[in-house]
Amino acid sequence: MAVPTLDVFQVIGDPSRRKMLMLLSADSLTINSLADNFDMSRPAVSKHIKILHNAGFISIQDIGRERYCTLKKDGFEELQAWISYFDEFWASKLKKLETLLNNKLPN
Repeated sequence: MAVPTLDVFQVIGDPSRRKMLMLLSADSLTINSLADNFDMSRPAVSKHIKILHNAGFISIQDIGRERYCTLKKDGFEELQAWISYFDEFWASKLKKLETLLNNKLPN
């Protein structure tokens, strides 16, 4: 089964993948223990995990017979860069508004 390549917003756009990220923020989990939190087939969980892995949100490490998923910051950095751009945009607009209002106020 081919796993599609998605952009960062398509990756986090799925509620199941967002829940997986939240669960992994508490601790590393095996794929089976992660799957126990969802009412979907193991292959469906595996597909979501592959998408998260390919996008840089998680790493997968084989330890013995288990595969552990751990959060990874790469995907989050791309998301943060996009959000930061608009943080700066709005901060600039609000600063201009503040300047305009301060210039129009009577002394």
